[in-house]
Amino acid sequence: MVLRHSLTSTVLVVFLIVSQGAAADWPQFRGPNCTGVSTEAQSLPVSFSPTENLAWSAAVGDGIGSAVVAAGRVFVSGMTGSEQVSLFAFDAVSGKQLWRRDWPTGPLTDLHAINSQASSTPAADADRVYFYFSTLGLLSIDAKNGQDLWHRKLPTPFFVFKWGPGMSPVLYKDMVLFCQDDDLNPAFYAFDKVTGDVRWKDDRLDMSVNYSHPVISTVNGRDDIVVGGTGMLIGYDPTNGNRRWFAKVLLRNMKTTPICRDGKIYVSLQSSGIADQWIAAVDRDEHAGNNDGRLDKEEIQRFLGKQPVPEAFFTRTFDRGDLNKDGYLEGRELDVAFLHPDNFAGQDFNALGDAAAEQFIMAIQGGGTGDVSESHVLWKHKTKHTDHVVSPYVSSGRLFLLKSGGITTVFDIEDGSSLQRAKRIGRGGDYYASPVSGDGKIYLASENGDVVVLKDDASYEELARNEVGESIVASPAIADGSVFIRSRTRLHCFRLQAAE
Repeated sequence: MVLRHSLTSTVLVVFLIVSQGAAADWPQFRGPNCTGVSTEAQSLPVSFSPTENLAWSAAVGDGIGSAVVAAGRVFVSGMTGSEQVSLFAFDAVSGKQLWRRDWPTGPLTDLHAINSQASSTPAADADRVYFYFSTLGLLSIDAKNGQDLWHRKLPTPFFVFKWGPGMSPVLYKDMVLFCQDDDLNPAFYAFDKVTGDVRWKDDRLDMSVNYSHPVISTVNGRDDIVVGGTGMLIGYDPTNGNRRWFAKVLLRNMKTTPICRDGKIYVSLQSSGIADQWIAAVDRDEHAGNNDGRLDKEEIQRFLGKQPVPEAFFTRTFDRGDLNKDGYLEGRELDVAFLHPDNFAGQDFNALGDAAAEQFIMAIQGGGTGDVSESHVLWKHKTKHTDHVVSPYVSSGRLFLLKSGGITTVFDIEDGSSLQRAKRIGRGGDYYASPVSGDGKIYLASENGDVVVLKDDASYEELARNEVGESIVASPAIADGSVFIRSRTRLHCFRLQAAE
């Protein structure tokens, strides 16, 4: 009887350890369901630096994709050569490198200075790592030894504005979800995790460039895969990829990822007009444009330099928008060219003929059918404090926003009313990483290399400002009692150090 009781207790302890370990994993961009919220039960550090509470640090090449953690292993990618990308695996506790994979990328296009060719965050479970790179496609790697499992080549994305790739795979049950809304072949894929077979695909030709990740909304036991994009929030049927519902409530492009909580979907969004973007980026470019307020095909090609513009792009967009067939796009023609006729997001023009920048927060009830643009919008408020890159954070009935300059605001998720006016944190600077939390603390990483730690309650008390020593664009990861910070060229693991 004693032996039987002992065995039962041992099995229970092992089960609890395994269960807690799995629950605390950070398997994809912003962790479980891309919320930024960790289920980590262990204490996390408030203060840290290269000389305080640093468990380990490793060089991982240039990159802005976040680290992910699964089954005690940490995975992160980086550019380790001008045409070489690498995927690293480390032991989460010791920092020992378990394996490294290198791939030749071939020639790469120019990017915005803030971006990196290694912009994608991997996704991982106990058995596999799923890694995307623009010229390689989607790969599945054995998490234990780094060996190839499957490889699916995808169309190399084409971006006119040089924002470049920035999407990451997301896990849902036995599928890997990947949405790539570029300027030429926008599409949403669901792959079988084990075989890599395409379960379904939605050609999103009604979308422009977007960087919003798929999230799962559950209402009355029904899961919807929700993806933001040009003008629309769409709820997909996970079994076949059919569009169950859509809400025409968004703007022209989207870089933030919504938060799903208790069947409701919270959105923070900022976007300027298509006309504004094209004129500012191309026509006013000192090398490509002539600053005459309109575009021709030669300007666009000069803007992209050596990268050839696919003829299909001109046929699908430029020719559609050139209403008077004079060889130029100007005013409303720009929106007609670069917005699908069935999804004409944003039709209000100012005196100059450009659609002005907009920003707002909103809540949508999930679980609908068909067009829910009117029926399922719970509230929507314009505000001056959203960010075009940083995703929102939701906790304890509050919607917390962070924007460049370190400006924070807080809203009630029930009605969107203001709970905290604009308040600056840290020493300002640009922010691209989204908030993450664990152990009652919110971690906010800035491009100037600071990580501000706030108390995760209604006070949002600033507990510490920590200097990591290098620019940070990637959102932190939290798992195994540690905070993993991916700076521009290194991966740092911070955890509370036992007293000596």
